[in-house]
Amino acid sequence: MLKELLKNYHVILASGSPRRHQFLKDLDIPFIVEHKSVKEEYPDDLKGSEITDYLAKLKAEIFLRKLKDREILITSDTIVWHNEKALNKPETTSEAFKMLETLSGTTHEVISSVTFSTNRSQKTVNSTTKVTFKDLCKDEIDFYIKNYHPLDKAGAYGIQEWIGLIGITHVEGSYFNVVGLPTHLVYENLKEICQS
Repeated sequence: MLKELLKNYHVILASGSPRRHQFLKDLDIPFIVEHKSVKEEYPDDLKGSEITDYLAKLKAEIFLRKLKDREILITSDTIVWHNEKALNKPETTSEAFKMLETLSGTTHEVISSVTFSTNRSQKTVNSTTKVTFKDLCKDEIDFYIKNYHPLDKAGAYGIQEWIGLIGITHVEGSYFNVVGLPTHLVYENLKEICQS
C-alpha cells in the first residue's frame, strides 16, 4: 500500500541499523540508506522522550540543506529509560553486564523517536513501551553477553534475542518500538506526508 503512495517520492533512511532497514523492507517501502555518523550528545537537562526527539532531529541536520523536492528523510533514535536515567549502547561487556543487572527484576521504558524531514517541513513523533524483566541470574546475563554481542543495542539487550525469550515477562506498548522502530508511526506519518 505505501509503495504505491510513495511512487513519486524518494525515501532516505539515515540509519546504519540492520533492524531498521529490515522494518522498512517489511513495510514494503522503497528506500535508500544514507548513514552519516553524528556525535550523539544532548543537553543534561533533557529527560525521556526529550532526549530521543533531540537526537532524531540532530541526526537529520546534516542532510537538511541537500534535500530535494519529494525526498523524505527518516532519522531515528532509541533509548532505554530507567530510574530517571538513559541507558544507551554499552561500550564494554562489563558495562553491558551492569546495565542488564540493573534492569533485572524491574520495569523500564524503551523510547524511540522518529523525525520525518522534507525540504519544506519537519515532524518528530515518539513512542514509549514499558518492558518488565524477571530476576536474571548472573549465569543468564553472562551467557547472553558472550553469545549475542549486545554492544550495539540501547540498554544492552535485544528483545527479539535469547534474553528477551527467557527474561521478559511483560510488554506494554509496541513490541517493534523495543526492537528499534515504532513501525506504526512510520506507516501513519509517511501516509500523511503523501496525502497532504
